[in-house]
Amino acid sequence: MLTFGAVLAPLTALAQSSPTTEERLAALEAYVANGDPGKALTGLPGPGHNGWMMVCAALVLFMTLPGLALFYGGLVRRKNVLSVLAQCLGITSLVTVLWWGCGYSLVFGKSFNSAFLGGAEFFALHGVTSAPNTDYAFWVSQNVFAMYQLMFAIITPALIVGAIAERMKFSAIMAFVTVWMFAVYFPLAHMVWGSTGLMNGVWNAGAKIAAIDFAGGTVVHMSSGWSALVLCLILGPRIGFGREKMAPHSMVLCMVGTGLLWVGWYGFNAGSALAADGVAANAFMTTTLAAAVAAFVWGGIEKIFRGHASILGFCSGAVAGLVVITPAAGFVSATGAVVIGVIAAIVPYLACTKLKARFRYDDALDTFGVHAVGGTLGALLTGFLATSDVNANLTGPAAAKSGLAQLITHGGLWLEQLKAMALTVVLSVTATVIIAFAVKAVMGLRPTEEVERQGLDINEHGEEGYVT
Repeated sequence: MLTFGAVLAPLTALAQSSPTTEERLAALEAYVANGDPGKALTGLPGPGHNGWMMVCAALVLFMTLPGLALFYGGLVRRKNVLSVLAQCLGITSLVTVLWWGCGYSLVFGKSFNSAFLGGAEFFALHGVTSAPNTDYAFWVSQNVFAMYQLMFAIITPALIVGAIAERMKFSAIMAFVTVWMFAVYFPLAHMVWGSTGLMNGVWNAGAKIAAIDFAGGTVVHMSSGWSALVLCLILGPRIGFGREKMAPHSMVLCMVGTGLLWVGWYGFNAGSALAADGVAANAFMTTTLAAAVAAFVWGGIEKIFRGHASILGFCSGAVAGLVVITPAAGFVSATGAVVIGVIAAIVPYLACTKLKARFRYDDALDTFGVHAVGGTLGALLTGFLATSDVNANLTGPAAAKSGLAQLITHGGLWLEQLKAMALTVVLSVTATVIIAFAVKAVMGLRPTEEVERQGLDINEHGEEGYVT
């Protein structure tokens, strides 16, 4: 006689392992056959996985609101703190509307039958219901999956704000982000994560570039970071840059924002497993290790060479560790995460101190130094440290057909990672140059010198962050 324990045991064992998609489907078929033959295979998804993904979606939104807003807000001068908060809120609202209208479909649809862009079948979230979209997850409702991916789409352009803080008009930022989402984020996200994507080596058997990106090293951090550098160069430095003191107005807010980012990043990385399973558990562990190690090493570097370990240093190190582990979180071991943490502190530290000082570009809050350099570094390190011992999907059927499995077994994945990195940089830089100059021609990028000196808060938003 079939017992509850008999049905539960194989599912429990599966949840504690790192199964391939095919193994998940086989387990689901067995459950339907043994548990309730009347249910269709695409019936209600697992409530545990759905619950996990809803929490993860909330955590990723938590990264932007209020995590990134406070992190960036604390690093600017007090006369501009509200401008950063307004930009994060504005981008969140704007991107949500775009995602509903067409963004989700352009990334995760497939009616265009294209390796570069998805399709039109999900415009206005048509057909996005509580049933799973089995192109991506057998266990999670498609509406939950869509909202989870929305949070990635929100934080990516919000990261750009850090490089151009204190000197770009709010209207210009909104216009830039609108076009940038269509030119950079939507196509890049489809290429890396879409079921027909050009660079989706794990899930697309026909991928032309067998690269891997677990949670957004290329899609999120490289795209935003390289775009941020280009935009800050076109915009020019802040008035008084290099001559006037531009110290952060509140390291307390920065520290609070860092903590919120770190907590939210568990939804970002562990949630990218799209199930509460062994891969998610591994990503949770590697995320913790990389962030903590990078914070410790960055603080140690400051102590050795500057005589003190600053709060800003610890915060920068933690975020750098989180950035660099992102593309690798579900693919590397604990030791791999520690190695990543060490390198994530050293290289971005040099980028934020030596490189920026050498070339004197005004990357106000080190978006390029942490996110572009860190994301690029993470994508490359993933090519060396990824292992199928952690994630069996790296040698699964789709990976075997795309060539990824052979690269994992015999080496050479880093070459595919380089291809994906090069495409990401070229797309991000080229699109940003065109969009920035177009927006500049139509409406201008910067406020007047008088407005910039007085502060964006009172002039652009009619409010002040602090009343004395």
